[in-house]
Amino acid sequence: MNALHINGSPHANGCIYTVLNIIAKKLENKKHIITFLLMLASMVTFAQNKVQSTTTLLGSWSGKLDLGVANLTLVFNLEQADGYVTVTMDSPDQSVKGIGCYKDFLSDDSLAVSVKQLNLTYAARLKDGKLDGTFTQNGMSLPLVLIKGEEVLNRPQTPKPPFPYETEEVTFRNESDGATLAGTLTWPVGYNAKSEKKPIVLLFVTGSGEENRDEEIFDHKPFLVIADYLARQGIASLRYDDRATGASVGGDLKNATSEDFARDAAAGLEYLRSLKAFSKVGLIGHSEGGLIGFMLAAQGKTDFLVSLAGPGVKGDTLIASQQNRMVEIYGGKGTMTADSVRHSPEIQQVPWYKWFIDYDPSANIAATRCPVFALNGDRDFQVISSLNLTAIERLLPKSKKNVTKEYAGLNHLFQHCNTGLMNEYRQIEETISPEVLSDIAEWINALK
Repeated sequence: MNALHINGSPHANGCIYTVLNIIAKKLENKKHIITFLLMLASMVTFAQNKVQSTTTLLGSWSGKLDLGVANLTLVFNLEQADGYVTVTMDSPDQSVKGIGCYKDFLSDDSLAVSVKQLNLTYAARLKDGKLDGTFTQNGMSLPLVLIKGEEVLNRPQTPKPPFPYETEEVTFRNESDGATLAGTLTWPVGYNAKSEKKPIVLLFVTGSGEENRDEEIFDHKPFLVIADYLARQGIASLRYDDRATGASVGGDLKNATSEDFARDAAAGLEYLRSLKAFSKVGLIGHSEGGLIGFMLAAQGKTDFLVSLAGPGVKGDTLIASQQNRMVEIYGGKGTMTADSVRHSPEIQQVPWYKWFIDYDPSANIAATRCPVFALNGDRDFQVISSLNLTAIERLLPKSKKNVTKEYAGLNHLFQHCNTGLMNEYRQIEETISPEVLSDIAEWINALK
């Protein structure tokens, strides 16, 4: 599931983030720097004082701010524009780009910039080919050394061609919502349409917000990685761009809730059945996608379900728990309650959140009769394993085919991590734990 995004709309990347302006009040000193950039980024304008027309510092300079509890990547971009040098700042670990900086001073070997809306400054001098300086925000000063160029991310699990299987670009239609969903149907290795033996197929359903078929986040493509692995294990899959996202068109996005997205997923399941090419048609959903999976499973629309960090408790309880966990990771004491979540202005302004805080998945989980594999990482602070996975295990009807599993050391994206905080997602090279991939394929193939 996705974040409670700072501008009040659900954001992509399959996570439930936090309402940062609520928890920021509970943090002090260095911790403000982690949250404050996101809190006010949407308010930043590109204030530029046009005093310098050229400099040897042109280009991008990147470095890591050591906050003690975490490192935060910052990038300063110096570009020639209309005969003058403009400076912008990125915080890629927080998906924030293009924050306009005011140039207090700029020469061929020195730089001093500020962002008044964020109450921050950065001043540095070129030394041994690096910008050696000090980053200051809200009275806290930290050393920050920048090197020329942007950070190159390594994503070793991202599949690269040639592939030993076939893929097909397809579309399916949710007529009731006027949405045409575009996706990639991946046939398993060795698939033969003339064979009497039909493969199992999975429909991928992303977390909340506008996400593409790969559920792409910080150059990670977890759904692509999973689909590739499953194809090599004899399992077909269909992953699709969310409505009005990527190649998908139509469907109300601004006012949509999980019920609307569930109809999109239901249309995908119906499409797969219409092909008559598969022995079983199942669903794999991440975060909100897991929630949608239980909604459709309760209606008997899927033959089996893989829930990756799917919520097992009411929305207001889940949001309160995630925010308390984040404060605790930073050394504070979480005091958020379900009631305080319900009275948050950010919640009340967005239809998705208003629906979500009232939604209790208990009845749908209890009504699920198909086989379920529910997974969670014990360092997931967004859908907390001890709360959600326990609830799912308690509510699911007893069946030898149902499995719940908690993975040690994994975050919301099922990466091995240190803290589980979202600022780590981009910095971790692993896209998804190999153990999770293996367990999913083994469980599905056991259903044949």
